[in-house]
Amino acid sequence: MNDAHLHMVVNHFPIIGTILAIGILIAGLILKNTTLKNTSYFLFIIAAVFGALSMGTGEGAEKLVKDMPTIGWEIIHEHEEIAEKLALLLYVLGLLSIVALYLNYKKNTKEKLVSFFILGIGIASLFVVQKVGTSGGEIRHTEIREGSQNTSVEKIDKDLDEK
Repeated sequence: MNDAHLHMVVNHFPIIGTILAIGILIAGLILKNTTLKNTSYFLFIIAAVFGALSMGTGEGAEKLVKDMPTIGWEIIHEHEEIAEKLALLLYVLGLLSIVALYLNYKKNTKEKLVSFFILGIGIASLFVVQKVGTSGGEIRHTEIREGSQNTSVEKIDKDLDEK
């Protein structure tokens, strides 16, 4: 298993985990359910860990694919820049989740304020999550790149028409 494969294995959880954690946190706040809120905090922590793993495997993956046709440095660099921003957000969410878990354990009333703060950062991070996922997908899936004129099927049809 090389770095590109490892990157593909670990890079999906920060995106999906963050989305799930936000949904579970919203349910926990609406239902006033501490177990749901704690579950979301654990998911945010796990998403932060997987975010760190994704960042750690990204450089190795870049070295393996940057010289492939239709990829190039520019598209990888754009993905890397956005991923760094997401990693910072995930680290903040993970640390705040540890604080919220501690406050819940101590039955401190400030936990509710921290949970709303986490929710706000989590919702704001959805924009970055979407950008990271899309830019990562665009590296190998040229058909989803903005400005892509021809999909593979259209290109084949065009080539056949020319013959």
